[in-house]
Amino acid sequence: MHKGSWSKQEDQKLIDYITKHGEGCWRDLPKAAGLLRCGKSCRLRWMNYLNPNLKRGNFSEDEDDLIIKLHALLGNRWSLIAGRLPGRTDNEVKNYWNSHLRRKLIKMGIDPKNHNISHYLRIKRLEYFQENGIKSENNAVISDATSSNCVTSSLPDLNSLP
Repeated sequence: MHKGSWSKQEDQKLIDYITKHGEGCWRDLPKAAGLLRCGKSCRLRWMNYLNPNLKRGNFSEDEDDLIIKLHALLGNRWSLIAGRLPGRTDNEVKNYWNSHLRRKLIKMGIDPKNHNISHYLRIKRLEYFQENGIKSENNAVISDATSSNCVTSSLPDLNSLP
């Protein structure tokens, strides 16, 4: 068995074999393709790097929004989330979440674990509403700003808060 980095010749053998015979049984594929690798290594190499259907490059805003919504719904089930993003792998989506989207939510004052407004931000908004006498539809001063189901679309811009 060969371990470590894949050579261009090994990549080409794997591509040629799968193009001609299809994916099939990953355990038997290395021997049939003439590779000194295990089946798992071949599968991961194909799925994450060599498959021509993979989408490369930056994530779009639509993909960002979809990942955030699906994460709120499904949690850390990366393969299910990636299944909704054609050409993206579960590993790529997971890495993008941990390196970019999680931090983006934190900067917005949203807890990335449960997608609720952070406690500090809820308290600040409640203080802002009470100081400015902002009322809800039933003419009561808004007091539910500390609830976890607070609607953010009708709230003032975060930058305008003290």
